[in-house]
Amino acid sequence: MGMYLNVGNDGFRSVRKGLYVDKTGLISFVNAALGTKEKLICVSRPRRFGKSYAAQMLCAYYDKNCDSDSLFRDLKIAQDPSYQKHRNRYDVIYLDVTWFISTAPRLEDVVGYLQEQVVRELAEAFPMVEESASLPMMLSRTAEATGHRFIILIDEWDALFREEKNETESQREYVQLLRGLFKSSQTDRMIEGAYMTGILPIKKYGTQSALTDFREYTMLQPQMLAEYIGFTEEEVEGLCGRYGLDFGEARKWYDGYSFRQAKSIYSPNSIVRAVKNGEFGDYWTETETYESLKYYIGMNEDGLRDAIISMLSGLRYRINTRTFQNDMWSMKSKDDVLTLLVHLGYLTYDAERKEVHIPNQEVADEFRNAVEYSGWEGISDALRESEELLEATIRGDSESVAKRIDEVHLANTSVLAYNNELSLSCVITLAYYVARKDYTLIRELPSGKGFADIAFLPRRHTDKPALIVELKWDRSAQGAISQIRERKYAGALKEYEENLLLVGICYDKDSKSHECVIERYNGV
Repeated sequence: MGMYLNVGNDGFRSVRKGLYVDKTGLISFVNAALGTKEKLICVSRPRRFGKSYAAQMLCAYYDKNCDSDSLFRDLKIAQDPSYQKHRNRYDVIYLDVTWFISTAPRLEDVVGYLQEQVVRELAEAFPMVEESASLPMMLSRTAEATGHRFIILIDEWDALFREEKNETESQREYVQLLRGLFKSSQTDRMIEGAYMTGILPIKKYGTQSALTDFREYTMLQPQMLAEYIGFTEEEVEGLCGRYGLDFGEARKWYDGYSFRQAKSIYSPNSIVRAVKNGEFGDYWTETETYESLKYYIGMNEDGLRDAIISMLSGLRYRINTRTFQNDMWSMKSKDDVLTLLVHLGYLTYDAERKEVHIPNQEVADEFRNAVEYSGWEGISDALRESEELLEATIRGDSESVAKRIDEVHLANTSVLAYNNELSLSCVITLAYYVARKDYTLIRELPSGKGFADIAFLPRRHTDKPALIVELKWDRSAQGAISQIRERKYAGALKEYEENLLLVGICYDKDSKSHECVIERYNGV
């Protein structure tokens, strides 16, 4: 077994020894594409979403120099009619681009070094073939001499575009290499199939992809591969039941990526870490993409600050994804930055409404950390002081609550313009941001004879009271409390009635100030 040609199944064998969720349905998809015009596949997803595991799985399944039946016979793929037809039948070239970046003598030599290393292994495996310095030419000659067609797997295919901003010549050489492999007259006779995976979609030049023959499945449009982006809700619920974790908490922390074909997708690395550690937390911070988040938030490109504050307040934001050039540096608008954040996993995209939002608590915490790091005046203070606001609410200090909400409003007036109860709701959600750690926030909670504006439902790990918050625009806070009682909003929170606070907040447009009334629910 070589380092690049037919590397074997050790990688997937080690995956199977750990906590494993069966994603072998992806193999069925690739099998159906082999040898067809759909055979070139590029799947992009965020870091720590299982990209390398998928590539190692495919390598173990197709590599002809090993027998991987013991690794797959108990998995879904073994029930597929194509299982035996393609298992361990091909010469597989496996390339991890980050490996070549880290081992090449110089960055500008990466593409030449890659070709040199792979060609050397091909020459050793097929001594009857005349050696060429060009990898595409070497594969073409090998295919002609032996009749073999290769499967090529490329992990971190986009590393040169992500990590080496100034290596434009290396990037150009790399694209030319990929075109030689996958967009030449020889491709069909030497390539049976290809699977590339990375964080970014294929690089654009203008409006055109550099490799137009690839079928792409991205965080914007994963199509039928949506369930392989991460863990499905059914898979996570099964893991929580098996390992004794609270499924509701798992949903709050790591759910939120939603697509037409898969309505609820979870961050796989975070779920695995939570299972192994026996507790939920911010596990995604440990990836280098957090540095990218801080960098782009600091840019405040074209109103980016306003968009992020709106999303921190619980709103969605409409964007145009078509101008994004599929790299980390060609940012010309806030839409480009927000599209990049979708590919990095910091936002999720609703393709039907063309809107983005923050998917879950883990990612929301990262935004909070990045915003505080950025030093955005007003918003940074609001996030830091939200804990004091929550404490003032719980102890019934209505005067302090009104004062702090005044401060949040004044600091962010340009972003959250006041003109109705929805904008007031956004300010309240932002002001109480820290409450997300101990509460589930529900807007427009169906209850009694109407809808409570915001309900704060305490999580199992806390003894904090539940809150019903009613908002009024240019009316009285006491009137808000009366509405809660008259319309019996508390009925929906019957399980919390012994520890339930009613909070009425209003805004007076003449005095430009807030009023707050806090009462403990007494059963009436």
